[in-house]
Amino acid sequence: MFMSLIRKRRSIRKFKERPVEKEKLDLILEAALRSPSSRGNNPWHFVVVTDKAMLEALSRAKPHGASFLKDAPLGIAVCADAAKSDVWVEDASIAAIMIQLAAESLELGSCWIQFRERMHGQTRTAEDYVAERLGLAPGLKLLAVVAIGAPDEVKQARPASELLRERVHAGAFGKPYF
Repeated sequence: MFMSLIRKRRSIRKFKERPVEKEKLDLILEAALRSPSSRGNNPWHFVVVTDKAMLEALSRAKPHGASFLKDAPLGIAVCADAAKSDVWVEDASIAAIMIQLAAESLELGSCWIQFRERMHGQTRTAEDYVAERLGLAPGLKLLAVVAIGAPDEVKQARPASELLRERVHAGAFGKPYF
């Protein structure tokens, strides 16, 4: 079942104009809260955004790669307390993929929108732009926003023949596994 899920999961950037059901959202958030973290620190925080005006504002946080957020019915900002964990990026990344896999299991589409280390403009980071709009507490760092909704596009699973098998090494780098 898990392999089937990851084989068909694709990044979805077009969504139907209908809200994500509360029951599905609650399951997605449960998956996020069950995410593993280093030393069990659980440094992550999640901001659930369904307000269309806020989603539209967040879609302008960086010049490329976020515009489709304005048409998503749901965005989940994945943040973490950097003071609580020196590996907050890894912990938040695990939580973000758990969100995406949970969404896929519920027949919802999703796409990770990277904001960490991206610029809003010449002098302001995308992270600062989003943090201000969401009212993030000092010390919370934004990793990404995951856009979620009923897919309004169909993408075929990537064929196994396209997997980069040459990137798997046996015992030492440069020794092919496959």
